[in-house]
Amino acid sequence: MESGPVLEAVGVRRTFGALAALDGVDFAIAAGEAIGIVGPNGAGKTTLLSVLAGTMAPSSGEIRFRGRAVTRSGASARSRMGIGRAHQVPRPFGAMTVFENCFVAASTGGGLRRRAAYERCIEVLERCRLRDVANRRADTLGLLGRKRLELARALATDPVVLLLDEIGAGLTDAEAAELVVMIKALRDSGLSIVWIEHIVHVLVQVVGRLVCMDFGQIIADGEPQEVMRDARVVDAYFGSAAA
Repeated sequence: MESGPVLEAVGVRRTFGALAALDGVDFAIAAGEAIGIVGPNGAGKTTLLSVLAGTMAPSSGEIRFRGRAVTRSGASARSRMGIGRAHQVPRPFGAMTVFENCFVAASTGGGLRRRAAYERCIEVLERCRLRDVANRRADTLGLLGRKRLELARALATDPVVLLLDEIGAGLTDAEAAELVVMIKALRDSGLSIVWIEHIVHVLVQVVGRLVCMDFGQIIADGEPQEVMRDARVVDAYFGSAAA
């Protein structure tokens, strides 16, 4: 396993006019680590993921992957390096099959050659329980199926780090439990995972470390139960009435 952080943000700021969506954030994830990120709406969680993934450039600060500065590298380049992302709202190519969606991700997003891309797709479709619907059009899937496909497309790029942005949103308790089983298996395989989720009881079943953000800053970082007991977290995430 690699020593040192596999992905890190160093002194990262992202401003939109006078608003600092990220305000001097230092964040790092080690190889094989699973980290959950929580916080109220507007705390900067998704902005942080976007800056890590390369879909948004920081106003200042640096992003490093495996010790190398990648701040100027865009999302496509970072995807090929090994940074995968699954979004809250799945947007598959509806007219293409489930397999074709994964193949595009593997070959274009991951830069895998045809044979390697094919084999990778078979593996991730099995892992995400989509093999039985591999030849169905993506636009015929229900919400859980689209969520699985969003995860499969991210995995098809063969990532070292997987960024998950509220992929449990909109699912029933039973569906979320199924998602947890899949993500636990990914964690246990050694994949580094950063997962933003509002469903905290789902999140803490997977992650060994919890980060809470508020107003563009990290206000707590540590073992999940300790973080959830932190008075600043209770106030920011659950409201002052809970505190």
